[in-house]
Amino acid sequence: MTILSGAQLTVRLLERQGVRVVAGIPGGANLPIYDALSKSAQIRHVLARHEQGAGFIAQGMARVTGVPAVCMASSGPGATNLLTAIADAKLDSIPLVAITGQVPRGMIGTDAFQEVDTYGLTIPITKHNFLVDSAAELLEVMPNAFRIAASGRPGPVLIDIPKDVQTESIDVNAWPEPGAPDPAPPVDIALVQRAADLIEAAERPILYLGGGIMHAGASETASALAEKSSLPTVMTLMALGALPVDHPLSLGMLGMHGARCTNLALDECDLLIAVGARFDDRATGKVAAFCPHAKVIHIDIDSAELNKIKTAHVGIRGDAAAVLQELLPRVRGQDRDSWLARVAELKRMFPLVTPGIADPRTHYGLIRAVAENLDDEAIVTTDVGQHQMWVAQSYPLRRPRRWLTSGGLGTMGFGLPAAIGAALAEPDAAVVCFSGDGSILMNVQELATAAEEDVNIKVVLMNNNALGLVHQQQTLFYGKRIYASRFRAAPDFVRIAEGFGLRAVDLDTAENPKEVLHQALTTRGPCLIHAGIDVEDQVLPMVPPGAANIEMIGG
Repeated sequence: MTILSGAQLTVRLLERQGVRVVAGIPGGANLPIYDALSKSAQIRHVLARHEQGAGFIAQGMARVTGVPAVCMASSGPGATNLLTAIADAKLDSIPLVAITGQVPRGMIGTDAFQEVDTYGLTIPITKHNFLVDSAAELLEVMPNAFRIAASGRPGPVLIDIPKDVQTESIDVNAWPEPGAPDPAPPVDIALVQRAADLIEAAERPILYLGGGIMHAGASETASALAEKSSLPTVMTLMALGALPVDHPLSLGMLGMHGARCTNLALDECDLLIAVGARFDDRATGKVAAFCPHAKVIHIDIDSAELNKIKTAHVGIRGDAAAVLQELLPRVRGQDRDSWLARVAELKRMFPLVTPGIADPRTHYGLIRAVAENLDDEAIVTTDVGQHQMWVAQSYPLRRPRRWLTSGGLGTMGFGLPAAIGAALAEPDAAVVCFSGDGSILMNVQELATAAEEDVNIKVVLMNNNALGLVHQQQTLFYGKRIYASRFRAAPDFVRIAEGFGLRAVDLDTAENPKEVLHQALTTRGPCLIHAGIDVEDQVLPMVPPGAANIEMIGG
């Protein structure tokens, strides 16, 4: 028999779960947990400078490893500051366990100091949430939270623990097993055979990979299917790296900022094999005009996604890896010479245009120069905006789980803390974060965390002194009425980074930017790399909002 407080029990259960790094910020309502955490010899705490940063640090760890990561916050503003990172994890299906403090049970509902209804606020943005009513409940709640976060379609789970539950004593007679993912649902072989028959009969099929491929660890099986059945393959923003960008069958990213050849090939296909994709509007454009001639096979772990946006001729609920492993032996090898020749023709006629890619002082050239200094195992994170799309278009991603970006929520401020989390999860990896001047300021305080932890991250800051994608849309769709998208103040980001304790270089003043970039990228430790870009540079092609993908402009 062991007598523990609720806080000590929380920490012990995290240790038993295998958690070794936790990101968070202490406050009055979670101080008992932090006091217990201070005595843990197994868990390393990373002190973020904002709770949103803590949430994205945890996301960085989870996105790289595929297992739930943990963040912590106090009640009130601590919990509300965490909401954006939780919502981001929900939309991108990232396994996260967020643990928040709450006012004592007897004060709940009294408008006590720093009280908010964390449970109620997080119902729509979590996979599940708990308001713990006793220390004894923690024995069930903690492992259950990790099970839920990792099972089926991954997602965030919140545990809200009142302060008096943290200080309540409990006799622990037996320990629960750590939470583990539920078994995948059985695969319906009859549906798999129907899918194989459709692939067999198709003349112009395309394989459409989404983020579920990453969560299922199914990249290799998807590649094998593409190669065996000669399937040109497109990827959503979240699936980049599932198939190497230079693979002969790769058509890269589809959708709003995909290459013309990619969207035009989709328009001609007669069968779309969607795996782990949710038919997001940024990928499909106008849904009624997306793949108008194609039958649809849709494979997804979440049955709610089947027929939600696009009606499937064959809808298969199941783990992507398990379904593809059953599908692979049921399709015969095919050459599809005519279709592959047509796709190759589209690539020649309508390639992705990357002006200035040989010049490191341009946006595409800078991205290419960064890639030339890193290997395929480097982890790339981005913030959100033009730089995100330029990197998605042109960075040579060739491995799964090397690409971390905020897709569904599109959160500016994601990139830096996610890079910190990725570096904590894989300390020997090179981690580079591409950011913009608008995005970096959203969570710039995490530069202090990067310096304190001495993580091996490089922040490539593409600075056009504007909210670039807003500026672009105002230019293209709002009669060039530029409003609230240009910054009147121009911060000195090099001095800001140095003030936080980082090395920093400015490519704008470098005589040999390639050499300066090489030194910055290959010297271990955190560093900011500043590069000015032209505010008139645009992400092209672009599908106008509400238009069909074939109605791209530019590029």
